[in-house]
Amino acid sequence: VTTADWRIPLTERGREQARSAGRKVASQLCYGSLKGSDSEKHDVVRDDDDDDAGQDGSSGPDSKTRKGKIFFYFSPYLRTRQTLREILREIDPECIVGIREDPRIAEQQFGNFQSHHSIQDNKATRSDFGRFFYRFPDGGESGFDVYNRVSGFIGTLRRDSDDLLDSGPSSSSSSPSSSASSTLEDDGMTICIITHGLSLRLFLMRWFQYSVHEFERSYNPKNGRVVVLKPSQDGGFKLSEVDRIAMGFPLYKKQERFRLMDDYSLLDKTRW
Repeated sequence: VTTADWRIPLTERGREQARSAGRKVASQLCYGSLKGSDSEKHDVVRDDDDDDAGQDGSSGPDSKTRKGKIFFYFSPYLRTRQTLREILREIDPECIVGIREDPRIAEQQFGNFQSHHSIQDNKATRSDFGRFFYRFPDGGESGFDVYNRVSGFIGTLRRDSDDLLDSGPSSSSSSPSSSASSTLEDDGMTICIITHGLSLRLFLMRWFQYSVHEFERSYNPKNGRVVVLKPSQDGGFKLSEVDRIAMGFPLYKKQERFRLMDDYSLLDKTRW
């Protein structure tokens, strides 16, 4: 292997799928109507590399939708940069508040210039050991390492949100976060994060406080899938039902952190 993982480009198929994802992201920017219907904005998190079709963003023939604003965060990997490039082809430039690279949402590190054979062997060992705590050899990371860095990224999202709210929705120098979803919803703001499968799952694990066992039972989304976090009534965000089921995460009230309050025997459980 002579090409570093972070320098691997998208295929032509991947570019087509990124454009399709861009159309879906663009549809999320249409909200409310000039006739006074309720607005619904989203925090959009997407995986890089490949596939998902767009959806209709119209609100009906008798209403005119308004276009919201969007801020992008992206992994520095070439394929995520190229994914963002294709998404931007589908977005009205006037909607874009800002674009920022952040290495903390990069792919899990598997070690330098690893052969395909060694990576497959290591992944087989990881399946037996556990995806969260297994550390790839020769400079690689564990899921726990990725969890820690995306936790820091979430802190940045929250601080950026405060900056946006202090400076007002018209500011182009501040970047938004999902820490105050109701306010960002009112301002018609969407956050789009272009990241990778495992990093996305660990972001969701940290955000929704899923346990290690719940993470171990979850799955990466399909390549290129747009995963949507919608504003909830309590002022936070909720993972869309379609995405929650596709990735194997539990219902909110079924999470282990709640069930532990009624069943301490879960602390002794060794198989899930």
